[in-house]
Amino acid sequence: MHEKTAADGQVDQSRLVIGKSGLFRDVNPPMATLSKLLVIAFVLAGVMAPEAMGRFFEGVQSWITVNMSWYYILSIAMFITFVFGLIFSRYGAIRLGKDSDRPEFSTFAWFSMLFGAGMGIGLLFWSVAEPMYHVQNAPFLEDGTAGSMAGSVTAMQVTFLHWGLHGWAVYVIVGMSLAYFSYRKGLPLTIRASLYPILGDRIYGNWGHLVDLLAIFGTIFGVATTLGLGAGQIQAGLNHLFGVPMDPWIRYLIIMVISAIATLSAVSGVGRGIKILSEMNMWLSIFLIIVFILVGPTVFLLGFFITNIGEYIVNVIPMGLWVNPDPESGWQGAWTVFYWGWWIAWAPFVGMFIARVSRGRTIREFAIGVLIVPTLITFFWMSIFGGTALYQEFVQGGGIIDAVNEDISKPLFLIIENFGLGLFGSLMSFVALILIITYFVTSSDSGTLVVTTLISMGKEEPPVTYRVFWGIGEGAVAAVLLASGGLAALQTASLAAGLPFSIIMFLMMWGLFRALSAEPAPHAAAHDANMATLPK
Repeated sequence: MHEKTAADGQVDQSRLVIGKSGLFRDVNPPMATLSKLLVIAFVLAGVMAPEAMGRFFEGVQSWITVNMSWYYILSIAMFITFVFGLIFSRYGAIRLGKDSDRPEFSTFAWFSMLFGAGMGIGLLFWSVAEPMYHVQNAPFLEDGTAGSMAGSVTAMQVTFLHWGLHGWAVYVIVGMSLAYFSYRKGLPLTIRASLYPILGDRIYGNWGHLVDLLAIFGTIFGVATTLGLGAGQIQAGLNHLFGVPMDPWIRYLIIMVISAIATLSAVSGVGRGIKILSEMNMWLSIFLIIVFILVGPTVFLLGFFITNIGEYIVNVIPMGLWVNPDPESGWQGAWTVFYWGWWIAWAPFVGMFIARVSRGRTIREFAIGVLIVPTLITFFWMSIFGGTALYQEFVQGGGIIDAVNEDISKPLFLIIENFGLGLFGSLMSFVALILIITYFVTSSDSGTLVVTTLISMGKEEPPVTYRVFWGIGEGAVAAVLLASGGLAALQTASLAAGLPFSIIMFLMMWGLFRALSAEPAPHAAAHDANMATLPK
């Protein structure tokens, strides 16, 4: 492979194709055309034949869960092993940028943005519902503990598995690869750039287009899954507070309105709209969790969190490597495999967004910051919200399991109602509703920026017209998925989107390792940064 590098070790981008005027100004014409055709064709197919599309999704989900569960389990285990290897390697001191670069955002703003983009609605949606499902029928429950307080810790272990280190390791690999090759090697901020050590200048041709199209495919369907879930919870909140009916057309209206708001935020860019919304999300989350701790069973919740951490440390490896010997049972496909597909589908979107806000951090700082800190925050959140739900169900008879089994969008608001706080309880429900909406917006606007960045070949301020199109497009895809099969269709979209991109992730690891292997020792790099070149 023949690579062209400048004197500063950065890669020559003379083959980068960007339109200079007209419809394709500031974007790559093939990428802009193919990606638009992809989403338009999907939306039209969903509108014209929703039942046929629903049957197609059922077939895809069945095939993946029966035949590919082992692959998802093994892939995620390899991803997390790779990340820990980087943390403890000599490469940890290398900066994601020039050696003189320093972080643009404060630590608090950085954590707020990566947490908001990486978790968002999903955390609010599943923090209550998931433990209540697992306490009823998770395969790890001991005999006689299902549906009782005795099974609560096991239920939380399964929940921790799905929301912990394994998932965030996926984001670390994609985000680190993008930041390294873009800010240190001068390549465009695109998925294809991370394959430069493998493909060379071919990243600017059809192979590169294919890689980025797969990333767009994953981003659109991964974000649409979250938007579909979030719209249901927003509707449940409006129903609880204002009596808004649970009619399907209202859910579609919510998607349209919030997508429009998210588009405006995306147009304003990362430094303004997304940063402000992310920090607001964090402060509202802090307020809500403090109230839950003070008003709920405080001593139980804090002890529950410590217990859950200990059990997770003991059980994370065997649980993470467990493959159901009977894939026909459906549990692992509906939960663990779905989650791994969802994390991978979100990886292009969240990874690129995290890369954009992480320039100047070292590889070790980036890996620990993205892997460990959000995981601990997530575990604390899950223990407080999930623990409150379990306590109300098994100690106070709160009816949470029945509510979850009836409609998984409603239990969060039922828990707040069970506190019996009157007007303050209504205020808490309103804050929770606002938090869901703002997480909805940050997920959608971040996804919009990522897709348009890929289309514009890494341009940090993509064209406004394309941001508007893709902001609306994400909402349209979410609406079509809901119409084609509801939650099952949303889950299948993530599974299907994650499968091809998982292969890209293995190539990204290979490319990153090859590039890092060519880096000089940290002390040498400090004296001569120009020695850093990509491998031949």
